[in-house]
Amino acid sequence: MSERCIASECLSETGFSYTLSLINGKYKMTILYTLMEFGVVRFNEMKKYIGGISYKTLSVMLKELEADQLVHREEYPQIPPKVEYSLTERGKSLIPILDALCEWGDNNRIS
Repeated sequence: MSERCIASECLSETGFSYTLSLINGKYKMTILYTLMEFGVVRFNEMKKYIGGISYKTLSVMLKELEADQLVHREEYPQIPPKVEYSLTERGKSLIPILDALCEWGDNNRIS
């Protein structure tokens, strides 16, 4: 077995880097966690739950997560408009990772 040399490796070609490219951003993990915990969530409910996020930022993050096929957006043709967000099957495949992060945080929290 030959040893790997860091000089010949490229981080951007790893699964780790790809995963980070999808979930990287100040609020993306929080949005995914919210949808994991509550299932189907409306935009204003998510904004209130997360707190500190602007409408524009939340909208941009949700659009990016939707474009990456992690979040599903369901718009209902009614007045006033009703839009709900949920995890796609691809997004749900991140649940074990999110659960592991939660568990690690619970076990390693410094008071």
